[in-house]
Amino acid sequence: MSETRAPVEPTDGRPRPLSLQRGHLLAVGVLVFSLLVTFGTWEYAREKEIRAAQTEFVAITSDVASTISARLENYEIVLKGGAALFASVDRPTPLQWQAYAEGMRLGGRFPSMSGLGYAAYVRHSRLPELQLEWKDAGYGLLDVFPRGTRRFYGPVLYLEPRTPVNVAAVGYDMMSDAVRHRAMSHAMETGQTRMSGPVHLLGDPEGSPPGLLLYVPIYRNGAILRTPAARRDAMRGWVYAPFYVDHFVKSTLGDEPLVRRFSIHDVTQGPAVPVFASASENGDEAAGQEPPAFTHVVVLEQFGRRWRMQFESVPQARAIPRLTNLYSALALGIFASILLSTIVWALARTERRARQIARRMTEDYQRSEQRFRTAMQYSAIGKALLDSDGCIVEANPALGRIVGLDPGSLVGVDFESLFEDEGPDLKEWLASEGADAESVKRSTRRLHRAGDLPRHVQLNCARVPGNIGQDVRGLIQAEDVTERILAEARVHALNRTLEARVMARTRELSQANQELEAFAYSISHDLRAPLRAIDGFSRVLAEQQGDRLTDAGRAYLARVRAATGRMADLIDALLTMSRLSRVAINPGPVDLSQLAREAVDELETAEQRPGLEVRIEPGLRAWGDAPLLRNLLSNLIGNAIKFSAGRDSPRVEIGRQDGPGGTVEFFVRDNGAGFPQEYAGKLFRPFQRLHGQDEFSGHGIGLASVRRIVERHGGTLRAEGRVDHGATFYFSLPDQAQAEAAA
Repeated sequence: MSETRAPVEPTDGRPRPLSLQRGHLLAVGVLVFSLLVTFGTWEYAREKEIRAAQTEFVAITSDVASTISARLENYEIVLKGGAALFASVDRPTPLQWQAYAEGMRLGGRFPSMSGLGYAAYVRHSRLPELQLEWKDAGYGLLDVFPRGTRRFYGPVLYLEPRTPVNVAAVGYDMMSDAVRHRAMSHAMETGQTRMSGPVHLLGDPEGSPPGLLLYVPIYRNGAILRTPAARRDAMRGWVYAPFYVDHFVKSTLGDEPLVRRFSIHDVTQGPAVPVFASASENGDEAAGQEPPAFTHVVVLEQFGRRWRMQFESVPQARAIPRLTNLYSALALGIFASILLSTIVWALARTERRARQIARRMTEDYQRSEQRFRTAMQYSAIGKALLDSDGCIVEANPALGRIVGLDPGSLVGVDFESLFEDEGPDLKEWLASEGADAESVKRSTRRLHRAGDLPRHVQLNCARVPGNIGQDVRGLIQAEDVTERILAEARVHALNRTLEARVMARTRELSQANQELEAFAYSISHDLRAPLRAIDGFSRVLAEQQGDRLTDAGRAYLARVRAATGRMADLIDALLTMSRLSRVAINPGPVDLSQLAREAVDELETAEQRPGLEVRIEPGLRAWGDAPLLRNLLSNLIGNAIKFSAGRDSPRVEIGRQDGPGGTVEFFVRDNGAGFPQEYAGKLFRPFQRLHGQDEFSGHGIGLASVRRIVERHGGTLRAEGRVDHGATFYFSLPDQAQAEAAA
């Protein structure tokens, strides 16, 4: 099958494909357009929010200015009420004035007003007369201050409430102060309420906030006067009210959250004169350093004064809190624009890759079709395409050679008609569909070959789809296996002959084993009888005739008895070797550490070895026959103890280590006489010894038995040693899974 590989972007500086460039331009265009729409919408919403907030701020500041104007008018109403009192009474007494002031409840209704008073308009010539009238009325001495000769005086006669500061102000000539004089003269000449500019109120310490005075003129007889001169001639005095600007404005402004700073400047005379300036009351110092979001100026003209009120809002973040949401919406819009352009770019890239993949798939399909046609044409195996009726649609030359016909003549032929024997119904199989239907069907059929003997063919039938509009349902592969079947028949015949030979050989081996068992029985019984006779007569000869023999004769007799003993031991060893080959193996889990301790105990009981040190690693476990492995350990440990007997500190170690190929090896190591490594292969042969009988006793059967036990378990055995440096014997045993697989 062909392999479709993903297109690789050019990295050698070649121009990119035109479709990719168009995709990039489209993505950039979408990004620019979406960003323009996002920024335009955001700017429109921002301007709308700013205008709404600014309108709200202007409305608030206009309300504050209107409130200030209304409160000043309330002050005027109070003063005009006092003027009405003078119109009804020629000159109210101090008690009457006090009663009127208390009735107004100045402290509760007008907390910014420090008092309600009356100042007389006195010419210089009438000042002594006023002082005498004041004294004759029982009010005491009227001390007018500041002292000095002036053409007109405006001494304070009444001032309620009678606080110490207000009492001290009685007699003060307000005409002596230029600011007060200007406001009083203006009120007198116009006949209207007038307000002074900022002044320092009497009794206030230095640095106190400035105050203002409101004046209402009082004329004699309440006549309507048309000219300033007539008003001056009829002037009696003024009802006035001093009040503190700071308290007045703050009580009017209240706790307005949008107004951070508010200032009033008197611009009546041209240059701006500060009347009031507030610090930030609605934000901390850090917020006060930020520029205001809005500023608004309101000009108030009232009572002959022209005030310019300037309002500063809190910073933009607090004045227009919804802008934060707009900034979040802007960030979201930018992200959405980038995401949209990324999607457009990805779609353009995906379209380009899809076109490339489609082009490559088309090319791959054409190559695959060409390969299929080539395989059909030049294959040595016969191939044919079948339709839904099982007829041949196309056949290759190999199939024509198999059936002995031209491939073109096979088109339209029922494929089943080419065979002599019955086989599976291909037509039914080709029509079957679904998950349960076989995808491939294999069979061996006998094919009729034109003008020749029948041939055996191996058929492989597979479902294959045809092109659109083409009735192709299956592909048949027919391989001529006539020669192979004949060869298999010959092989089967040879196998049957071989099986007969194996059976005969097995019988011969069984007979040989029986003869070996009989030989072992003869050794065990027939050979032992002469040895027992020799040993018995030798013993009787030594006991009864020993005193008659010479020393040499007795030595010869002892050698005869020793030789018969060794011969008996050799017979026992041979019988042991024979039993090891015949005994059945019963494998199971074995604790080699426990078997080694038992073997050491038996060997030490049989012969004491002073100074012997035996180290047994705990947890040595294996899979095998416990009695045989006990025999194995007894032989290895016995040899280790025997060959290390001549050492000052004999030591035997039984343990485990990792062997070659990931196996586990058990070992028995000693520090005894050792052996030359080049003779290691002879150690495991029966009756092969590397030491003389006078050095170490033995028969050369123990290590051969060890080898036989290890081989019967399917393990390995090896030895390492050096002369006078000890020897180590390694053996490995298969685990349970390996042993069961081998069995």
